[in-house]
Amino acid sequence: MSHMSTIELEVKDLDILSQACNRMGLKLIRDQKTHKWFGSKDGICDHAISIPGAEYEIGVTKKNGQYELNCDFYDRRLTQAIGENGGRLKQSYAIEKTRQAARIRGYSVTERLNESKVQLRISIS
Repeated sequence: MSHMSTIELEVKDLDILSQACNRMGLKLIRDQKTHKWFGSKDGICDHAISIPGAEYEIGVTKKNGQYELNCDFYDRRLTQAIGENGGRLKQSYAIEKTRQAARIRGYSVTERLNESKVQLRISIS
């Protein structure tokens, strides 16, 4: 059965979300006011995330000072791209947010993939 789901992720910065999408081969489309899902009408949003090969999109809507991500996981290609409940997208956002925080403080960041897990090493430059 198809229905709209909210991805549990605290998004406050669209630039970081865009970087997280880019790292996964997705695209944040700013100011796209609708997103595709199973429903007969497109979902209403402020921005959308396009997933190559997927029919549906993720709607990004500003709500209470942060952004809410809504999608229809009925399109299995969407789940393949962002992971179960958006797990891969959440990880990508956390990585990019950490990288930005380290750069602001003047630290250097190295990234390593270890047994399909991402390791970040932050060093004082």
